Parts: sequence; C-alpha cells; structure tokens
Amino acid sequence: MNSDRYSRRTFLAAAGALAATTVAGRAFAQPAAYLDREDVRAFLSEMAARNGFAPGDLEEIFAQVRFQAGVMKSMTQPPPSQKSWQSYRSIFLNNDRVSGGAAFRRDNAEALARAAATYGVPEEVIVAIIGVETKYGRLTGAYRVIDVLATLAFDYPRRAKFFRRELEQFLLFARELGSDAFAMKGSFAGAIGLPQFMPSSYRRYAVDFDGDGRRDLFNPVDAIGSVGNFLKEHGWVSGSPIALPVQQVEGDSWRTLVDGGVLPVHSLGALAAAGVRWSIEPVAGPLPAETPAVLIELETPNAASTLWVGFRNFYALTRYNQSSFYAIAVVELANALRAGDFAATASAL
Repeated sequence: MNSDRYSRRTFLAAAGALAATTVAGRAFAQPAAYLDREDVRAFLSEMAARNGFAPGDLEEIFAQVRFQAGVMKSMTQPPPSQKSWQSYRSIFLNNDRVSGGAAFRRDNAEALARAAATYGVPEEVIVAIIGVETKYGRLTGAYRVIDVLATLAFDYPRRAKFFRRELEQFLLFARELGSDAFAMKGSFAGAIGLPQFMPSSYRRYAVDFDGDGRRDLFNPVDAIGSVGNFLKEHGWVSGSPIALPVQQVEGDSWRTLVDGGVLPVHSLGALAAAGVRWSIEPVAGPLPAETPAVLIELETPNAASTLWVGFRNFYALTRYNQSSFYAIAVVELANALRAGDFAATASAL
C-alpha cells in the first residue's frame, strides 16, 4: 500500500456502540449514519482530493464513526449567568493541585530541567499548565477523538468550520503515525493527552522529547517538551515576567485601560499614570516604564475585582487558552509551585 494511504491493519478499528440520544434527561436528535449524509460525503471527497487519502479507506473509517450525544450536551451547556474569578480560582488553586504538582515535578525533574533549558519556559509554568489541563494526566478524557471531532464538525453548526479543520488534522496525524484512528481518547472537545492539544497543535508543536521516535502526549516527557515548545513558538521570552498582581489603584482613570483584551498594548508608564500600583517581582526587579503591558480585571459577583498586570509572556499563555481566568490560574499555580514549601503553600490557599 502507498505510504500516503492508511494501513488497514493498524488504522481501522472495530465500531463502537451506538451513541445514546438522551443524556441526563436532555434529548439530542440522532442524525443519519455519517456515510449516508451528503455533507460528510463531500468532506471525504475533499480529503481524498486534497490529501491523497484513498476514498475506500475513508469510507471504512466513517462507517464506524459514531455521533456522541454527551459531547453535544457538554458543548451546549449554558454558561453561568455570572462569571466568578474566586469560584474559578478555587478549582485550580487547592491542596490537590499543589501537592499533585509537587509530585509531578519530582517525578519528572530531568525532563523539566531540560525543557526549561531548551525552551526558556520555567519548570513550574509547564507543570502548572499540565495541572490545570488534566490534573497531571489524571483527567485526559474518555471519548474517541474521531467521534468527538465528527460530531462537532457535522452536528455543531456554531463551530463546524473549526472542527472540520481539526478533523482533517486528526486524520492526517493518524496517517503520519500509522496509528488506529479509533484508539486515541480525548476530551469532549477533541483535545488530546496530558497538555490537551487539539490535533492541529499536536501536529505542529508536539515534540519527541524522550527520543523514542514517537510524539506521544500521553507520555509525561513528551508532554513536558511539547508545552515548552508551544509557548516558545508563541512568543515566550525567557527570563521575562508573566504577570504581577496589582496592590492598589488610585482614582478611576485605570478603568479606561481595562478593555477585556489580553494583548499588552499599553505601557507600564501609562498604567502608573492611571493610578495602578503593582508588586515588584523579586527575580525581575523594577521594569522600564516603556514595558508593554495589559491591565487584567478578574471579576467576582458581589466582591471587589482582582487586578493583574500582564506582559508578553502572559499573552503567550493566552495562546494556549484565550481566557484571562485560565492564564492567571496558571500563573498562580506556578507561583505556588515555585515557592518550594508546597505543604505550607497549599494550606494557605
């Protein structure tokens, strides 16, 4: 068989059970079998023409793909009526995450030190991302990735274009690995492994950090190197600060600088002139007034907002997940891990 085609022995797998159409009392219409749908047939034709897939192989695969009602339920859950930073923070800043991070760091000390040296990303930042994403590999997801991506590509119109691209990337990735397309499990959004890379990120940024010839994001060593590589490729600056907590604000001028964005488009001098006072990071020391920065407001209902000043490395973190809540949770968990006295730090949270 041509190397550009799937190996039937390794890539095709037995079909899973038919997905339920009712999840937790909520009904989802069972679509027609994927191979009977014109939109799926058109996608397969495009894949064959654009990427050299054998049409028969793709048909065998999609004959076994199953709609996932549970995925649809998760993706269509209504957002909370009010976002709460303190509620979000408590999920990731607790004894379990801090003690788990300490153990993960001890168990992977060599790989973390090597990743920090190779990519310029501090060990504790890499550990914190893996901790926030999957509790250090304990929660990587139980859905077949191909089922998830097909469900969202063809039955979730709001983001169908994005998930069709990811489905294409997944099929290309599986072909490159010569792997069983049905063996890989992931989240309800199709994210994979300890660092929860989407297939496009897996293909572009995952690295074989243990030198065994495979890029395996379920392997902690490869996951560690891949997180470091992702952040470096997205502009991480070695030795530069990420974000600093605001200690005090004077007056109301600072409010004009909070626009909900994450790009550091202001300067520290402009923030200071608006009455923003932040802590000085001991490692970095005082920063020049022209340093690019962004003012982040993290809101909690019926409580004062928490403010942070973010820098270029904060922006790099938001390339992993665009939420300011997410990025600051990573920063705070990394700070707790860097403190060294993990038990004392955890008990203080």
